[in-house]
Amino acid sequence: MATFGMANERLRALEEIEREIAAILLNAGNAILELSKEKPNERMLDKQAAQFTASVQRVESELSGQIRYLTQVATGQPHEGSSYSARKDGTMALNRIDYSRVKLAELSRTCEQMLEQP
Repeated sequence: MATFGMANERLRALEEIEREIAAILLNAGNAILELSKEKPNERMLDKQAAQFTASVQRVESELSGQIRYLTQVATGQPHEGSSYSARKDGTMALNRIDYSRVKLAELSRTCEQMLEQP
């Protein structure tokens, strides 16, 4: 159930990125509109350019985070909502049990051989 919550959170983050991209396009459009005027307002252009740059940086940061997460998921690395770590621990425990059985069997054979010798 926690996985669905995390998935919904990731989807909300992607929706926020989408809204931010719309803001980028709006800022770019406003800057172009201002530039198309006969006497562009430099203060307005600077404001639009600053908003554009800030929005692009936020989108880049958020998308990088999403890509990092997807890289972890795609390569089987442990990540939020993953059972990889628990599954790996279980597998390693089973391997240790098998190894212990082999060593105990070897020890048992050695003891039997020593007891058989006069």
